[in-house]
Amino acid sequence: MENIVLVEGAGFCFGVKRAIEIAFDVAKKHKEGIFTLGPIIHNPQVVEKLKELGVCPIESVTEEKNIKTLIIRAHGIPKDKLEELKKKGYEIIDATCPFVKKAQSLAEKLCLEGYQVVIIGDSEHPEVKGIFSYAGEKAVVVTSDKIPNLNKKIGIIQQTTQPLSKVKEILNGIINSLNEFEEIRIFNTLCNFTAKRLESTEKVARNVDLMIVIGGKNSANTTQLANLCKKIGVKTYHIEDVKEIDKSWFKDVKKIGITAGASTPQWIIDEIIDKIKCL
Repeated sequence: MENIVLVEGAGFCFGVKRAIEIAFDVAKKHKEGIFTLGPIIHNPQVVEKLKELGVCPIESVTEEKNIKTLIIRAHGIPKDKLEELKKKGYEIIDATCPFVKKAQSLAEKLCLEGYQVVIIGDSEHPEVKGIFSYAGEKAVVVTSDKIPNLNKKIGIIQQTTQPLSKVKEILNGIINSLNEFEEIRIFNTLCNFTAKRLESTEKVARNVDLMIVIGGKNSANTTQLANLCKKIGVKTYHIEDVKEIDKSWFKDVKKIGITAGASTPQWIIDEIIDKIKCL
């Protein structure tokens, strides 16, 4: 199978690449007691490689006694949790994505200036939980065009990996109720890498017979890519690694598109392409 199209920009985004480089650099310099609070990124294979180097994810600092260094994951963590960890005296190495940091900072700024902060995103996602902790007690997370009752003065930000189409839909709902507000401030906190990858994936998906979407099953942006391809109507498989490939998928398939989420390393993409080429 030779007719394979790899989506431009597939794989690691800037924030994820930065977090991984930080984690591997710390692993080289430190010998023991290194942990990440939650998985450094949403990719099981990368997390496993870091474990082999002695960098293990934990959900709570009470799980381990020999903690010396804590790496903050790319998605960030809630403000109160970060402050608690600093008080405990651990060495904190912050690998939070700069785009997420920007969203946290804007949430805090808007709150201090008297705005009710509206976060467009998934309330259960760790990034949103972190941003929410900076946004004050009146903050709300909006996940659909069903807009809750809001204050007269609101400030709007977005989870960095939200699709632009969804953000526009929610903003339109708010604008349609413009007479209910005295002031609306909107900041763009979307990640350019995510938007471009979605756009490039859509272009490829419309011109192939089958799409392979590579990335962690727990990765929100990878799931978005898979859902986008399925919505277009092309046969789509979301896989994490080469072991999941089934030869029967490619029967009578002439052209294959491949895309990957922001947490997918290049070596996994390369392995899968090589495997498909040999089928």
